[in-house]
Amino acid sequence: MSTPETLEDLYTDEMKDLWSANDQMNRIVKKLTPKASDPKLKEMLQTSHDGIEKHTGVLKELIAAAGEKTSKEHCKGVEGLVEEATKHCIEEAPKKGALLDALIIAQYQRMTHYGIAGFGTAAAYAEALGKTEDAAKLKQATKEIYGGDEYMNQLSATVNAAAEK
Repeated sequence: MSTPETLEDLYTDEMKDLWSANDQMNRIVKKLTPKASDPKLKEMLQTSHDGIEKHTGVLKELIAAAGEKTSKEHCKGVEGLVEEATKHCIEEAPKKGALLDALIIAQYQRMTHYGIAGFGTAAAYAEALGKTEDAAKLKQATKEIYGGDEYMNQLSATVNAAAEK
């Protein structure tokens, strides 16, 4: 990423970063899905694959519409989150069960929060640039990501109680 000189640069850089973040998150979610033991968690993780791919499609579309080269910029922030998820849920993971499910939810939510912040920021940039259709698409993605996070909050109550036993 070169030094941004305009808000338009910030906007496209944010979307390229999010594209990389989504790709990284999707890869680790695919690895975590078979490790989940709670059926609702497993289903949510499987559903996330489609949502992440859908949101990545929106990013690619908006980057191209901005006249930018359709490419991603490696997201070091999510790289660190993926390393943490790998460490806690794969390399040094507890045996399969509620405790592992609790860790999977925690790691998933950390990555999701990055997405909420990033898509929300991109939407704000789009709005400031007068790109109302782009802003609407990004706000919808933010809303969907936030919905997944809220679902994980609710699911964690059951999973955490089971992990305590």
